[in-house]
Amino acid sequence: MTTLPERAGRRCHNVVNPLHSAVYFSPELGEEFAAIGVDDPSAAYFASRAAAMGAVGPGTVTATFYSFSHRLISRCVPAVWRTAEPQAVLDARLRAADRALRRLLGEEAAGSKEVAEAAELALRATEACERGARPLYAAHADLPVPEQPHLRLWHAATLLREHRGDAHLAVLLDAGLSGLQAQVSHTATGKGMSRRWVLGSRGFTAEEWDEAEALLRDREILDAHGELTEDGVALRREIESATDRLDRAPYEHLGAAGVERLTELGGLLALAAAEAGAFPRGLLGKG
Repeated sequence: MTTLPERAGRRCHNVVNPLHSAVYFSPELGEEFAAIGVDDPSAAYFASRAAAMGAVGPGTVTATFYSFSHRLISRCVPAVWRTAEPQAVLDARLRAADRALRRLLGEEAAGSKEVAEAAELALRATEACERGARPLYAAHADLPVPEQPHLRLWHAATLLREHRGDAHLAVLLDAGLSGLQAQVSHTATGKGMSRRWVLGSRGFTAEEWDEAEALLRDREILDAHGELTEDGVALRREIESATDRLDRAPYEHLGAAGVERLTELGGLLALAAAEAGAFPRGLLGKG
């Protein structure tokens, strides 16, 4: 077993993941989904990530997405499948990824040897990903690997993201945090999605947010001002460390040199995408 520097896998994930998630914020996703009849942004998002599992119901989506309101999900699912079947959704998402990455990275960079190298490193890491108890990862692992380098990288980033994400949900459940409580506590770190973005995109009300904060204060995770207490900081630190432990296999398989190189390449590509406007202002933070 390869010994990696502490948090090396997490650092690698943190720079590769934006290459996956940028697509969900792109105008190309909305355009491609509108072309198949899905005009609602929430429905497009839920369908785009759930389609690999087939035409699942709202319960499955709530269980696997975790930090979204079941009320909002039920409004969109299963109705979205009556408009667009899962394969049509997957095809639309891949077209959106193709167009978005070409725009964000530039045509020349999208076809560069660096992107091809990053894709192969990331795909090698996915060879050690595990399907057990990881429904979103397992469903995506059954999808074909695209041929073009930038899409191969996007596909690999998707697999690595869902593999870590499935593990993270198990850790949150073990920590006794509901989806909204997990989101509130993450926002309190200053590194999570802002309160405004959570309430605008995840289907929760301000009252539900306040109730979650009150429960976290009762557990002494938050203080009276909504800031993390010492216990809260320790809990969030342990959540990330436990997630690292459950997500170590792909990075150990890739090895220290491979992880370092993928982190370097992913960081450069993620920075280029961010500078090209991949993510909206105000997405992260406490506001």
